Amino acid sequence: MASIPLASLASTGQKIPLIGLGTAEFPFGEDEATVKQSVLHAIEVGYRHFDTAALYQSEKPLGDAIAEALQRGLIKSRDELFVTSKLFSSNCHSHLVLPALQQTLKNLGLEYLDLYLIHVPVSLKPGAQLPFAPGDILVMDFEGVWKAMEECQNLGLTKSIGVSNFTCKKIEKLLATARIPPAVNQVEMNVFWQQKQLRKLCEEKGIHITAYSALGSKGTPWELNSRPIDCDALKEIASGREKTVAQVLSSNRTLRYTYDGTRRKPYLS
Repeated sequence: MASIPLASLASTGQKIPLIGLGTAEFPFGEDEATVKQSVLHAIEVGYRHFDTAALYQSEKPLGDAIAEALQRGLIKSRDELFVTSKLFSSNCHSHLVLPALQQTLKNLGLEYLDLYLIHVPVSLKPGAQLPFAPGDILVMDFEGVWKAMEECQNLGLTKSIGVSNFTCKKIEKLLATARIPPAVNQVEMNVFWQQKQLRKLCEEKGIHITAYSALGSKGTPWELNSRPIDCDALKEIASGREKTVAQVLSSNRTLRYTYDGTRRKPYLS
């Protein structure tokens, strides 16, 4: 079984596996069986970090896979896993953060998360769903929402808290009032979009960067015509090292989510 390197989160000292499996499959929530089987296969080959979100509608199949993995003896304890989930924008209101996390834990069948993230730095009207109307978009109360996130950590419902899709300006705004700094900022990042300025700021502030869509956003409405995994230069590099392009893209210190819906199996470098 492959051994996945770990990093320490500056705000808590918690260890985070540097390679993980994301469970978003677009359209969201259409194939729970595939999500479950992909997670089980990933556990079998050595994955221990799994990423989900209320938006993805994959919390329940992820939780079902974890329960089956425990039953089959693939893992001895839930503590062997690092589970991340995210707060959806319609719950980005100070009074809705805790209930949203409690629902996430119920969906997963878990007592705590390892990491809970604000999915995007914007609020929607309570109850709004995708697709949402322009009138549903609200300015987020950064101080109030983050204070509620801090309370979730203080209650032990999540070991660490963080953000996702936050720009440099949004991070600076959050840090201005935060008592607990975000442990992680999860953003889209790959060889075509390296996010150098954001990476520099996060490093200075002790915020771990998690990269998603390292292989490209295949099958989504926002997929680009040019994907990293199809890059000829990367294919040449991979061939010269007897590796796959996915392994090359997953070889640096940032966490890479590498589920390819066409293969129905996760990559592992």
